Amino acid sequence: MAGQIFIVSGPSGSGKTSIVEHLLASVPDLLFSVSYTTRGPRPGEQEGREYFFVSREEFEAMKARGDFLEHAQVFNHYYGTHRRVLVDAERAGKDLVLDIDVKGAQQVKRKLPPAVAILILPPSWQELERRLRARGLDSPEDIQRRLERARQEVESCATYDYVVINRDLSKACAQVEAIVRVERQRLAGETPGPAELVAQAEAARKDATVSQVSAILETFGARAK
Repeated sequence: MAGQIFIVSGPSGSGKTSIVEHLLASVPDLLFSVSYTTRGPRPGEQEGREYFFVSREEFEAMKARGDFLEHAQVFNHYYGTHRRVLVDAERAGKDLVLDIDVKGAQQVKRKLPPAVAILILPPSWQELERRLRARGLDSPEDIQRRLERARQEVESCATYDYVVINRDLSKACAQVEAIVRVERQRLAGETPGPAELVAQAEAARKDATVSQVSAILETFGARAK
């Protein structure tokens, strides 16, 4: 198995993709797991970089063979992580980064409890709606669907080890990087440090963010599960 598995989840518009890109550029020896999906590529996306694009029939055949570590259906499209990424990471001597949704994260945590799960949240429903409208990728109907799905995802915050609230992208990137570096030190049996790095990571621990998350949940009209 890979040395460590880092799961990063978050609603569309939370900044999750940008944070993962920062991680891969800033932290050595990380392998990004490219998921399979049945949706078509968006402008600028490349086969094998953002996703492996397959037909629904191909995906269902892979699922029937038990090829997936996790899989989920989102807005009528399938997404899944192939089991071979664990072998690829082990062979390469790297830690694995999974950019997956809440349902997928729960599946991985059940199968591989030591995996470190990080949830990226927007500061409020209103800010998430603003970001979704500003990026100009979705119709008004799709934005409403994404906001409703975001409410469900926010409610699942208790299943994560860390919750990072993305009020400022650069600070959120630094906090997730701190989490990865500190968790690596713990896995290696080292005393985590320096103190500033540890403090950044500890501030995002689930138990340390309860009051902030509760305030965010209120804006979504949601409750933690």
